[in-house]
Amino acid sequence: MIRAALKSLLGRKLRLLMSTFAIVLGVAFVAGSLMFSDTLNRSLTALFDATVGDVVVRPTGGQTVDGFISTQTVPADLVDELAALPDAARADGNVNADGVYVVDRDGKLVGGLGPPALGSNWTGAPAAGGLLGLAIVEGAAPRTGDEVVLDESTAERAGYEIGDEVPITTGTEQSDLAATLVGLAGFPEGGSLNGATLALFDTRTAQELFLDGQDAFTDVWVTAEPGVSQSELAAQAREVLPDEIEAVTGEKAADESASDLLEAVSFLTTFLLIFAGIALVVGSFLIVNTFSILVAQRGRELALFRALGASRRQVTWSVLLEAVVLGLVGATLGLGLGVLLAIGITAVVGSFGLDLSGQPLVLAPRTVLASYAVGIVVTTAAAWLPARRTGRIAPVQALRDDVALPETSLRRRFVLGCALAAAGLAVLALGLFVDVPRAGWWIGAGVLAVLLGVSAASPVLSRPLLVAVRAVFARVAGAVGNLAGQNSLRNPRRTTATASALMIGLTLACTMAIIGASAKASVDAAIEESFVGDFVVSSALGAPFSPAVAERMAEVPGVQRVVRERFGAGLLDGERQSVAGTDPDEVGTLELDLVSGTPDDLADDTVFLQRSWAEEQGLEVGDTVELELPTGDRSWEVAGIFEDNPVVLAPILTTIDTLVAAGFQDRDNALILDVGGVAGDAAVVQDRLDEVVADQPAVTVKNQQEFAAEQREPIDNLVLTIFALLGLALVIAVLGIVNTLALSIIERTREIGLLRAIGLSRQQLRRMITMESVVIALLGAVLGLILGTGFGVALMYALRDEGLEVISIPVGQLAIFLGLSIVVGVLAAVLPARRAARLDVLRAIATE
Repeated sequence: MIRAALKSLLGRKLRLLMSTFAIVLGVAFVAGSLMFSDTLNRSLTALFDATVGDVVVRPTGGQTVDGFISTQTVPADLVDELAALPDAARADGNVNADGVYVVDRDGKLVGGLGPPALGSNWTGAPAAGGLLGLAIVEGAAPRTGDEVVLDESTAERAGYEIGDEVPITTGTEQSDLAATLVGLAGFPEGGSLNGATLALFDTRTAQELFLDGQDAFTDVWVTAEPGVSQSELAAQAREVLPDEIEAVTGEKAADESASDLLEAVSFLTTFLLIFAGIALVVGSFLIVNTFSILVAQRGRELALFRALGASRRQVTWSVLLEAVVLGLVGATLGLGLGVLLAIGITAVVGSFGLDLSGQPLVLAPRTVLASYAVGIVVTTAAAWLPARRTGRIAPVQALRDDVALPETSLRRRFVLGCALAAAGLAVLALGLFVDVPRAGWWIGAGVLAVLLGVSAASPVLSRPLLVAVRAVFARVAGAVGNLAGQNSLRNPRRTTATASALMIGLTLACTMAIIGASAKASVDAAIEESFVGDFVVSSALGAPFSPAVAERMAEVPGVQRVVRERFGAGLLDGERQSVAGTDPDEVGTLELDLVSGTPDDLADDTVFLQRSWAEEQGLEVGDTVELELPTGDRSWEVAGIFEDNPVVLAPILTTIDTLVAAGFQDRDNALILDVGGVAGDAAVVQDRLDEVVADQPAVTVKNQQEFAAEQREPIDNLVLTIFALLGLALVIAVLGIVNTLALSIIERTREIGLLRAIGLSRQQLRRMITMESVVIALLGAVLGLILGTGFGVALMYALRDEGLEVISIPVGQLAIFLGLSIVVGVLAAVLPARRAARLDVLRAIATE
């Protein structure tokens, strides 16, 4: 039986090729995602290991969540004390900053959203464990205030060479800094900054730029003497440090930094693995269909095995053996393709700033095991039902080729499908509308259950549509159209199984289209409803900028009011909480809908809370909010409650002075401007405002329409990315249609020969097969549009309390999906129809 199964598999290589390709694509996504994740993990871990000292001395709590830079510092006189420790070889003070952007030769910022734009002083201190770490690889170190060193990648991207003048914007008052490039920094022992940019200055210049000139440091590296452990040196350092300063080992500091960043980018791997799962689910429909058709076509062959003494179990296992071999081949090819896919993913994320191009790919054992496990398990599971069905066919029945399933099977399948879909809807509702742990898993499980349930019930659900399509085809194309419709109705199980693959892809595409359209409509509505002022000044890169910008803009003719906004983050019971700050005198300008309290109640060390968040936390006016902030734990009194407002992008609103006292930088994140008066022409005023920030490419002035467009852009980019990935599922669905038609033609060879013999022309035959393909595509599209619209509306309704209050159904886009599905049906039929038209009539009639 084993030899027979292998010979059968080799005899049908072309028939199974496209099924194998479906597994290859799914496994490639799994392997590529895991390789990318492992490469990213190793790269970031190695980077942080090379950018810490043996012991790091820093302000207690000096690092806040989400990378907000603290204003807490280490006094300069501690450096000499640390250097004098018995087991210390040296101590070096560091001045670190974020938002230090290099401007390239075209006047554009190097970098952007994603990896940070870093600034620091050059010390030459060795990394932990004596590693060389970052070093000057060309040129010299900066010595004066008009000299700078850039990392090699940044200098190359900006187009600068040693000796060139480099414009740099720092987010400080000295934002129009220009310095001569005197050296290039890199990692001689291998490594990179993974897309981050780095500008290095001499220590005094860095202190002037980033610490307002104070003689202090953001942290201090203490290097150990040979043979001294990090923990021993850290213990010695703690003995000379005041309470507000802490000493941690370089290993701990590196682990903290790497863990925070890896957690922040872990969504990339999860995102890719989700689409790998989608591809595998869609591919499973193709495999089930392929094996079902092949088993039906081999009825006589399998019955002969039974007559010769093979048991039901042997026949079943022979089919499963073919599936295992198919899974092995698909997993092997998928693993190879996964390497190419990982390279492609690396290139794509590199375009967003996360540059891993210099890192070799990591092929870990878990990737190989996962690839083969996924390939074999998915293929075998998909083939199990057809294989099980073979063992239930009586030999005599199979010899008569009477293998059609009785109608009761479809009724039972319909009932089970409806029950599964109902259970899926219940699970989906729990994930959407009930506060359950890991709601995303509930939503995903519910969607999958609904899709599988509808797929199981679709042979009965789709019958009215198939009957209607047959009638339309018969009216439009006469006998040929009637034949095409009858062929679709002949085996609704096969038709709907093939359509289900397309249904899943279009369901997810329609859901994303509705989410994207609704999100953009909600953004537009929120901005139109609550856009206060005439202009918003902000950085598209999210970087803060100097308060001097607000001061200069307040002096521009025509500007009546400037409202400053700042953002920070703290920890509440270990969870991140955003905090916004503004001038207390300008709270009324924000047009807050206060449930309790008045605008005058906001003062230093008090807060206003969003109503929904306050209710969630059980807080009222007069209570206190305790947050862990850069300067330690702070308690703020609740002075007011306001309705959710998109202008205040945080649940907690306080004063700017309160944020500064809590240890956040004295920089603005956004300005709201009112204009009018003598220079009431908004366009003229905007030109004047643009001149104020002409030396800061990161800061822009936007009116309401421009601000709305800026907020919509990330949504468009995300939706387009998801559509591109869903294209994989649609490719597999097309392959399913092609495969089903090709196998159906083989199954109906004699029938096609007879039709040709009684006068059916080649052109009519092609038209008939094309119509069959269009029926499959149309059925998948209709089911996908219905389910996708339902999922999209339900999801947006569940998110109405998150600020996404507008539900928008992009009818035009959904119509395009329907039209493209029909085009897909036509294109998928080209090769099968061509093959059918080339069949020799006499040989086809003689086929058994």
